[in-house]
Amino acid sequence: MTITTVQELVPILQTAIGPMILISGLGLLLLTMTNRLGRIIDRSRALLDDLESESESYILRINREVDILWKRARYIRIAILLACMTCLGASMLIILLFLSVLVDLDIPLIVSGIFIASMFSLSFSLVFFLFDVNLTLAALKIERESHSRKRLIMEL
Repeated sequence: MTITTVQELVPILQTAIGPMILISGLGLLLLTMTNRLGRIIDRSRALLDDLESESESYILRINREVDILWKRARYIRIAILLACMTCLGASMLIILLFLSVLVDLDIPLIVSGIFIASMFSLSFSLVFFLFDVNLTLAALKIERESHSRKRLIMEL
């Protein structure tokens, strides 16, 4: 089937809108993830500045926090990679949808496979994002314990 009129192209455009909306949503998700990665890097740098002049207990606490920040950065990196793979899959899906009609290809299994792979990639991206959120709370717990100890010392 060769497209001869614009009316024949409209159903393809309607089908391609879904993956385009997915790409738009992924842009916002990637923005959130890259902002979190930037905050992780900024926090690591702030903690590691002038560390040599501090007490040993402070250095141990900072090292625990930086270890968590390192894990968070790795999780966010994986989440970003998987979200980018989802975006790439959605882009390939749009291209294949148009090519299948323009060149008269019958490739439903390939289109379905790319869609399913993209959704798995998005799902795993969100799982790694949740791992990062949980580690954020672990780092906050370390900081809270430190402040609790300081408060106890000041009360004595």
